[in-house]
Amino acid sequence: MNSLLPAPLSVLTVPAFNDNYLWLIHDGVHAAVVDPGDAEPVLAALRDHHLALTAILLTHHHADHTGGVPALLQHYDVPVFGPQRDGIACITHPLAEGCTVEVPGLPLRLSVLDVPGHTRGHIAYVRRDGEPWLFCGDTLFAGGCGRLFEGTPAQMTASLDKLAALPADTKVYCAHEYTLSNLRFAQAVEPGNIALQARIEADSHKRGRGEPTVPSTIAMERNTNPFLRYAEPQIAAQLVAAGKLHGGESPVAVFAALRQWKNTF
Repeated sequence: MNSLLPAPLSVLTVPAFNDNYLWLIHDGVHAAVVDPGDAEPVLAALRDHHLALTAILLTHHHADHTGGVPALLQHYDVPVFGPQRDGIACITHPLAEGCTVEVPGLPLRLSVLDVPGHTRGHIAYVRRDGEPWLFCGDTLFAGGCGRLFEGTPAQMTASLDKLAALPADTKVYCAHEYTLSNLRFAQAVEPGNIALQARIEADSHKRGRGEPTVPSTIAMERNTNPFLRYAEPQIAAQLVAAGKLHGGESPVAVFAALRQWKNTF
């Protein structure tokens, strides 16, 4: 009877470029890849782990997230899921919030959230059945968030609030190893945050051993990520002390000042 049960799903970390993470979700036989900016490390991981690619999942249009798609499609004839409002030509299954993806070849259902800000059409994928997972591209980072290349502060705060409302134990699979840099900024913004100090120590040890700091969890981000904590009074006070605000601004204005400070930190 046990042999009829589906194999458990795992997420394989595939490093690419200088600091990207590409994610292979697999059951030991089939795999889906999230944001394959480069085909070669994905193809190598598929070979090394004896996996067959069954789907490609994209969060937004930037080349370091989509650049490997054409080469992968030369090897595997698979569907390409992605945002319907981000101008990606190779997508076969356009998605927006409210859509559900039944990932071919895997016992995996993902719900889709619209999370604009970094780009106008950015989406995220959430696994709610089983261990909760979030694949958030460049909207939410470990300890940070993406730059606002196309969206507005109001859009980005709404997107981040949406992600922060996910269950606390949701694993956050973001797309870059920016964590220690983000946490140095977080420390400047919220120097009295004890949970943040513990996270800096733990993640510094991980990087010292050559280990990824990703995934984190929604609980960790709520407690230590200033871009999820922008409404906390102590963060606004620190921005005033640093000469970034005058005081009395709206939460969205606080977020905008916070993001602008990070851009030049």
